[in-house]
Amino acid sequence: MQQHIDKEQLLGMEQRQRAVLINSLGGFKSVCMIGTMNAKGKSNLACFSSLVHLGANPALLAFVMRPATVERHTLENILATNVFTVNHLNEGIYKQAHQTSASYPADVSEFEATGLTEEYKENFLAPFVKQSRVKFGMRLREKIDLTINNTSMIIGEIEQIYFPEDCLQEDGFVDLEKAGTLTCSGLDAYHSTKKLARLSHAKPYQALTIINQEEEKNNQN
Repeated sequence: MQQHIDKEQLLGMEQRQRAVLINSLGGFKSVCMIGTMNAKGKSNLACFSSLVHLGANPALLAFVMRPATVERHTLENILATNVFTVNHLNEGIYKQAHQTSASYPADVSEFEATGLTEEYKENFLAPFVKQSRVKFGMRLREKIDLTINNTSMIIGEIEQIYFPEDCLQEDGFVDLEKAGTLTCSGLDAYHSTKKLARLSHAKPYQALTIINQEEEKNNQN
């Protein structure tokens, strides 16, 4: 038997319960830590689950920033420096990553508070997470304010990419499962993954094939 909830029932829910419910409905999502530096040289780290791909040329990613009803250190730092890092989660650091969502004061670095390590690469101003295996440096390209709910979309262009070299396949595919990248659902559930298959490019009236079929079979056995 299926559960049914209509708009009237949604509006009547307690605020936190409604937030948990709606966040769960989006399915499995990308989850990452965004690293920034403020104008005084203090690092900041925060967990986000709204990262989306916008395009490959230029290489653009975006994430959503909640309404500025309280201090948003990540947003303030990005607007001040124009750079930030995106750091994937793995099983060794997901609890620390979740803890970065706590509301620490601006003069407290989440790196220090959670035991994660700042890492600086190629003279890039924003800090990477040393314990993260897949990470990239981003430069701010655009901030779009969404009037429908007072959130902001932050669009960045990828300038630096780091991942384990054995995760890169010949066609450019990065095997995130091999790298141990986690995904999430809702506001607080973290998941490991199991790939079923990579499928060929879809064409009308043409049967799909599995890419690297023998490798896929070996992985499933």
